[in-house]
Amino acid sequence: MLPEDPMMLLSYVNTQLRDFYESLEGFCSSQDVSAEELKKKLKTIDYEYDEKLNKFV
Repeated sequence: MLPEDPMMLLSYVNTQLRDFYESLEGFCSSQDVSAEELKKKLKTIDYEYDEKLNKFV
């Protein structure tokens, strides 16, 4: 289960991407979550996914 709070979600997702996943798609597939929904939620706190860096910035 992913954190509901956007700041906690940001921290969790970026840590997971850094340590275990080569892409957002891989993370979302393993967590059974929509990449678009995740991007939308983190956009509310002005973070966007950077594919080159493989993290939300």
